[in-house]
Amino acid sequence: MTSDDVLDEFRAAGALREGHFVLSSGLHSPVFLQKNLVFMRAERAERLCKALAEKIRARVADLGQTLDLVVSPAVGAIIPGYETGRQLDLPSIFVEREGGQFKLRRGFHLEPGAGGVVVCAACIVDRSGGRADVGVPLVALASLDVPAYPADALPPELAAIPIEDPGSRRLKG
Repeated sequence: MTSDDVLDEFRAAGALREGHFVLSSGLHSPVFLQKNLVFMRAERAERLCKALAEKIRARVADLGQTLDLVVSPAVGAIIPGYETGRQLDLPSIFVEREGGQFKLRRGFHLEPGAGGVVVCAACIVDRSGGRADVGVPLVALASLDVPAYPADALPPELAAIPIEDPGSRRLKG
C-alpha cells in the first residue's frame, strides 16, 4: 500500500480535513486527520492495519527483533492497535493517561519482573514528514509534512479561518 493509497482511504472516509484546527498538543494546523472516521469501517481498518502489520514485520526483522505484544494509546489508537495485533497474530492492549502519564489499567499488566522493551512505534500517517523522533524506529504507512503553529505565531491565512477543535482531550462534561 503506497502513501497515496493510505491518504486516499482518509479522503474516501472524509477524514483528511482542511481548515483551522487545534491539535491535542495545543498547536494549530491547517490539516486534521480524523482517524476515527477511517476506523469506523471494519474493512478499511483491516486493509490499513494489514499493510501496517506487514511493514512492522519487515522492520522488526531488519532489526533482528521479535514482537510479543501490541500496545496502543487510548482512546484514538485502540481500534487500529487491536486490528494490527490481529494481523500480527499478537495480543493487543492499551494504555491510558493517568496524571499525565500513560499507564496500564483495566487489568492489563506485564508479568512482574519481565518489563518490556519497545521494539518500534507505528502509525498509519506520520504527519511530521518523517522528522518525528520517538526514541525508537518509527514505522508509518504514509507521511505528510503538515505544519503546526503555536497560537501566538499563526500565519495570517490560518488566523483568518474559524478554529475547530475536533479532538477529545479538552472536552469538558
